[in-house]
Amino acid sequence: MPIAYWCVLAAALMPLLFTGIAKFSGDGYNNRKVPEFQARLSGFRQRAHWAHTNSFEAFPPFAAAVIIAHQLGAPADRVDQLAIAFIVLRLIYGGLYLADLHWQRSLAWAAAFGCTVALFLTAAGA
Repeated sequence: MPIAYWCVLAAALMPLLFTGIAKFSGDGYNNRKVPEFQARLSGFRQRAHWAHTNSFEAFPPFAAAVIIAHQLGAPADRVDQLAIAFIVLRLIYGGLYLADLHWQRSLAWAAAFGCTVALFLTAAGA
């Protein structure tokens, strides 16, 4: 299986990483009333929750771009490189979000989104 497909799996699991940080890095998690628990989060735990929701938003276009690039015969090495870069940048994005480094986080977000766009452009050139 191509590396890029493994990156799709990693991107699909990434929201779980951030929600785990939000839920289990302190006291008070209640699985019976998750929305109430999430509404009370603050600090890095709240930012972890926001990284969690943003990870869900970033996943569909990335997964589509990887699949489309492979379907159209884009160079596998290029697709793999862009997919790996996306995962690394999204992890950096999450770390910057937790650290409350807002403009750096925005740069990481933009660079990861650029990888998704580059995947589509690579597919278009195949």
